[in-house]
Amino acid sequence: MKLLFVCNQNENRSKIAEKIFKNRFKNKPAGLYNAKPITKKEISCADTLIVIEKAQRNEIAKRFPNQCMLKRILSLDIPNVHHYNQPELIEVLKSKVNNLF
Repeated sequence: MKLLFVCNQNENRSKIAEKIFKNRFKNKPAGLYNAKPITKKEISCADTLIVIEKAQRNEIAKRFPNQCMLKRILSLDIPNVHHYNQPELIEVLKSKVNNLF
């Protein structure tokens, strides 16, 4: 399964999710508001999009309405209060992704 983990900046939450689940899924991280934001091609290549916060789903739908309709988009609902490699972030990511799959 190909997953695309999407957060705001692609610095902490989506990056660590990519690292944690690299042996379990084919996955990539992406950001919405960084210098190189998510693209139509990245969305098209993924089977499922995993947004870290619910608001990110709405932003993806605004930017890419046609691609959004064709994809399964799941939300982990993890607030932007963590930093990269933070043990609490790793645990919550593992727990929430394991509950989804």
